[in-house]
Amino acid sequence: MAGRRMEPMSDTPRVTPTAPSESGMRAPLSAVDVLAFVCEIFAFVTLAIWGFAMWPFPWNIVVGIGAPVVAILVWALFVSPRAVLAVHPFVRAVVELLVYVSATLAWWAMGLTWVGLVFGIVAVTAGVLAGRRRFA
Repeated sequence: MAGRRMEPMSDTPRVTPTAPSESGMRAPLSAVDVLAFVCEIFAFVTLAIWGFAMWPFPWNIVVGIGAPVVAILVWALFVSPRAVLAVHPFVRAVVELLVYVSATLAWWAMGLTWVGLVFGIVAVTAGVLAGRRRFA
């Protein structure tokens, strides 16, 4: 054992970090990415409109600010490109779908069924296309 080198006991493999091809460069945005972003913003604004328009005075302030804030926090935790919690893609899709469904139901509750229906179709289609691009 005199000539044998002792390795530290570790379960982690030896990984050599590699520098990115160009620092700070990301893949260029596509029309699907822009549409998905617009759908996200539209969903948050919809929840704010719903909160301010559909609740009586003291509660309209609470719900009008609280509903989009909760949706943004959930989005940031699970769905955003830099999500705080790394979850399974299925969970990510379910959370994204719940935000879109809540915005669609808000339009329906305000009596604008067609706006909710069109938004739901566009948002889910954009989400599916953007999700499939992430796996490609």
